[in-house]
Amino acid sequence: MSAQPLSGRARLRELEARGTAFLGCEHAILCGAMSWVSERNLVSAISNAGGFGVIACGAMTPDLLDAEIAGTKALTLKPFGVNLITMHPQLFDLIAVCAKHKVGHVVLAGGLPPKGSIEAIKAPREDGGGAKVICFAPALSLAKKLQRSGVDALVIEGMEAGGHIGPVATSVLAQEILPTMAAELPIFVAGGIGRGEMIATFLEMGAAGVQLGTRFVCATESIAHPAFKKAFLRANAREAVASVQIDPRLPVIPVRALKNAGTESFTAKQREVAARLDSGELDMAAAQLEIEHYWAGALRRAVIDGDVESGSMMAGQSVGMVTKEEPVAAIIASLLDQAAVAVARMK
Repeated sequence: MSAQPLSGRARLRELEARGTAFLGCEHAILCGAMSWVSERNLVSAISNAGGFGVIACGAMTPDLLDAEIAGTKALTLKPFGVNLITMHPQLFDLIAVCAKHKVGHVVLAGGLPPKGSIEAIKAPREDGGGAKVICFAPALSLAKKLQRSGVDALVIEGMEAGGHIGPVATSVLAQEILPTMAAELPIFVAGGIGRGEMIATFLEMGAAGVQLGTRFVCATESIAHPAFKKAFLRANAREAVASVQIDPRLPVIPVRALKNAGTESFTAKQREVAARLDSGELDMAAAQLEIEHYWAGALRRAVIDGDVESGSMMAGQSVGMVTKEEPVAAIIASLLDQAAVAVARMK
């Protein structure tokens, strides 16, 4: 880390203190859970560099998650978390796997937590207390509801993010939720964050920390295919576009990704699933799960196989700030340098 004003570094540590204490790491920077990308190599690298890595469980079976957690533990002694999708049909089995491995933080994504899931995650273990629960809050009303439900921290993620997104910008969510809720529980801000100056801004507003995903895709430790990384390095913010819902009968959470032939394929997939919903072949829950399986397969083709034409190129609008492949430690150091300078200027 380059030399920065001591006042800036000291102030940055003060601003991060609540987040780092909650996460048990050195810097209050979570890595967003990106299917096929946020696996043992990237997750352990982020935790080893002082951040907080998060495994993306996605559509994994309990056995696969068990192996992934074990593999991550073999690469780092630092804390990391696991992101679970609330609509996963084996959610409670996945929670049990996390408990078996004494995972300290579980992130629930994709909707409101099902009945009993928060309690299951927080249930006492042989070693003492259960895990801490982090949930996504796309609106102030939901943030308050989740707090009443017993969650330990929130992530507020704006529409600039990659992957599944909500309709509101990060800056608006931050202004709506942080002044009201930041004193109540730790809140991490996500969506479109690519530089340390923005991290400093949200910390000064009361955030406990931040979550970044797109910024880490081209890390040296990321297993993403060279073609996938190359597409990121060439892209700009305007190329990361949100998918469009074509049938109001089939609620589909928009997904932000780099535009390619796969964008059109998703339109066709929506029509197919809507027709199966109309015919009675699928109920609404199964239809939505079908869409999620589609994204998982399309994303794998892009990330693992390098099919950047028809695969899903999920990326946030901060993709234009990803300009080179570099180690995780260098990315985090750069972000902290920028944040320290920004904080010093704010004083």
